[in-house]
Amino acid sequence: MSFDFNDFGFTTIDESELEAVQNLEAENQNAKSELASNLEDMYNSILPLLENLKGDPKKDYIYWPAEKRVQVIESFKEQKLKSILNKAGIDIK
Repeated sequence: MSFDFNDFGFTTIDESELEAVQNLEAENQNAKSELASNLEDMYNSILPLLENLKGDPKKDYIYWPAEKRVQVIESFKEQKLKSILNKAGIDIK
């Protein structure tokens, strides 16, 4: 039996060819996608508030009665914002 001393049974590869690196890159891409989706949800939920606050630019004041304001803000906070955060895996008490 003859042994070739020039072949030790290994080859070289780039880091990108390692399965572990490929798995981490895929997980990273998924996390970025989820983050982008959650940020888009947050943006889309806050945008109507900002648009409504702009109101009529010819008027100097915004009339928002406290009774309705508190109810609307609490509802938005408890339902919309918490659902977005829960979807992102963040539990706010």
